[in-house]
Amino acid sequence: MNKHIAIFLPSLCGGGAERVMVNLAKVFTKNNFQVDLVLAKAEGPYLSQIPDSIRIVDLNVSRVALGLIPLIKYLCKNRPYALISAMNHANVIAILAAKFSFTTTKVLVTEHSTLSRSLLHPSNFRTKLVPFFMKSLYPLAEHIIAVSNGVADDLSKILNIPRSKIKVIYNPIITNELFQMANEEVDHPWFKNKQYPIILAVGRLTEAKDYPTLIKAFYHVKQQKAAKLVILGDGEKRTELLNLIKEMGLEQDVDIIGFVQNPYAYMKRCSVLVLSSKWEGLPTVLVEALACGTNIVATDCPSGPNEILKNGKYGSLVNIGDVQGIGQEVLRKIDIAKNNKIPIEAYKPFIDKTAMNNYLVFLGYSKTRDFS
Repeated sequence: MNKHIAIFLPSLCGGGAERVMVNLAKVFTKNNFQVDLVLAKAEGPYLSQIPDSIRIVDLNVSRVALGLIPLIKYLCKNRPYALISAMNHANVIAILAAKFSFTTTKVLVTEHSTLSRSLLHPSNFRTKLVPFFMKSLYPLAEHIIAVSNGVADDLSKILNIPRSKIKVIYNPIITNELFQMANEEVDHPWFKNKQYPIILAVGRLTEAKDYPTLIKAFYHVKQQKAAKLVILGDGEKRTELLNLIKEMGLEQDVDIIGFVQNPYAYMKRCSVLVLSSKWEGLPTVLVEALACGTNIVATDCPSGPNEILKNGKYGSLVNIGDVQGIGQEVLRKIDIAKNNKIPIEAYKPFIDKTAMNNYLVFLGYSKTRDFS
């Protein structure tokens, strides 16, 4: 059987969806698949993490929609067995390209976010149109893959697609490389001095992550215990967050570092990781934090935290926007941070090879799914 697989993404900017698709590409190539990473624009911090065994195909277009013709040409010339795409606007283009190329390439579209929530905050007019195309085109894909049951349920409702047509495969998050990187040193004075407990947040500075609630919660923590807050991520809300930090007099206690190549070392050494999101798909950082043995406080947002943390078994769940609740749980977790033991069962479903095996079933390479 043809073992040539293409993965299509807008770019390799520093988001969770991009990170897990890079992991998927790596585990495929480790298992003797020929992998092409097809990018609308070959840019972003994850480019440096791509091994030579993965071929990067740069369509070199400024917008994903402009990549339709180049993607059709790529499919006609290379004829991969499967095209796996991520992020809904890229998924639409992937389906169209496969149809217009008149090849036998199987298209698997993956949905990484809760569509109903992201529709409430469209970034532009084009974003508002995407659901219309999704409703028309998603049924034409070989398979629709959601990264959590919550995402699948929501997608089925919004697009009026039977739930049975949407499959769930947890993201390939846990790799051997993650554990190796977690043992590296952190070049930051707060982590080196170890004078104060450190609260950590990881993710793009967007509306979905609701960092204002986290910063306000941290302010309440500071009233009771000396601590520091570190945020790893870049995004359009940076200036707004810096202004809020200044207004609350927290300039000496909050550091927005920006994107870092190795967040795992920070996770392993912090006291508590906090996810303050209004919505998610399957928040990668929670799984990574579990693997790093980190205490977790997360909002019970749609979708993913409840599934990952098993109704609070592996971390605290609080209401969305609950400043007091987040603050109280952070204080409680700080006091037990050194005694936390997280079993391997907490993150075993997210091991990279498990995810790959489940993709292979839908691609027709294997008959047995692995939910272990």
